[in-house]
Amino acid sequence: MNEIPTPLSPGPIKKSPSPLFIAIISSTIVGGLMGGLVGYSVVNGGLLTNTNNNSITSRSATLSVQEESATVEVVDQTNPAVVSIIQTKDYSKIYSQPQSPLDQFFGFQYQQPVPQGQQEVGQGSGFIVKADGTIVTNKHVADDEQAEYTVVMNDGKRYDAQVLAKDPVNDVAIIKIDANDLPTLTLGDSNNVKIGQTVIAIGNALGQYRNTVTKGVISGKSRTITAGDSSGQTETLEDVFQTDAAINPGNSGGPLLDLSGQVVAVNTAVSQSGQLIGFAIPINVIKRDLESIQKSGKIVQPYLGVRYTMITKSLADQNKLPVDHGAVLTSGQTSDELAVIPGSPADKAGLVENDIIVEINSIVLSADRSLAGALSQYKPGDVVTLKIYHQGDQQEIKATLGERT
Repeated sequence: MNEIPTPLSPGPIKKSPSPLFIAIISSTIVGGLMGGLVGYSVVNGGLLTNTNNNSITSRSATLSVQEESATVEVVDQTNPAVVSIIQTKDYSKIYSQPQSPLDQFFGFQYQQPVPQGQQEVGQGSGFIVKADGTIVTNKHVADDEQAEYTVVMNDGKRYDAQVLAKDPVNDVAIIKIDANDLPTLTLGDSNNVKIGQTVIAIGNALGQYRNTVTKGVISGKSRTITAGDSSGQTETLEDVFQTDAAINPGNSGGPLLDLSGQVVAVNTAVSQSGQLIGFAIPINVIKRDLESIQKSGKIVQPYLGVRYTMITKSLADQNKLPVDHGAVLTSGQTSDELAVIPGSPADKAGLVENDIIVEINSIVLSADRSLAGALSQYKPGDVVTLKIYHQGDQQEIKATLGERT
């Protein structure tokens, strides 16, 4: 996979610690804001109620009731547009049961029979964004080319679903059902999301409890995580929100809503080692994907063609780098994981291994602004100016972005 952080390769640059792996299941949010302060003061030997603290108590109670009312209203409005997604397979069409001629001659039937017919192999969540049946979910919910997909509405109606497109960079997929006049969710602006903001999640918890509702807050922004599943597949997700989420399998692809009922993110992952640490993809990423599908029929992402590691101060000190930020181009752990892909836009622009990209069109790259995150703002065909360090010398070069497949 290109343009994602990879461990530093042997050579001039020393390896950095391995990233924390996060199990891919999508997130739900728990929590709430309650409270009241009651104060008393003793005056002239008598116990008197402090009117100022009573005022605080009254305001706190009012805010709590207002938030609870807003949550109930949001759930009532949005629940009909949140769906469950069931993944099924007919293993009898995938696996055969070969037997040797001797087995057939002696009539041995010792092999485990392959299940016949459609078998449920996974569940996830999604939400309707267009009345014609266009649905947003996670890519890992709809990534199996051999599986069939069924969408279950909140009222129990079922529809066969087709996968329209999958984002080559982000954990996002767009699927479609044959239906009309469906309820939809409104997409907000994730650039306006604040840390500490209350959010609501709805999803198919444990693959059993459709449209389970939980609530919490945005705990952090611009996180970079490496997500992995039980089969060993991994994917780096950048610029995601962190939430204090109570996570259950089956919630992948469900919406994260603000108190106005707008979708601000898509729940996607949870920390397996921590508690109440979940992650969600900002909705502006999905909005760009939907626009791309409308224009070209597929999700188009820009492509530079490099492997890199984001520089930290400790990495810079350890390797005596000329800067303490940016993206250093590094090869992977195998011979075919090159720092610069031959024939790529980066190769044509003259980038080589151990070059450091510090800016793209004056956007400074740092721990909070990765190379992939900065590139995601552009389209294939765009010409970008890269400020780089090549063998210690600062230079500016131009690169014409390609299309990532």
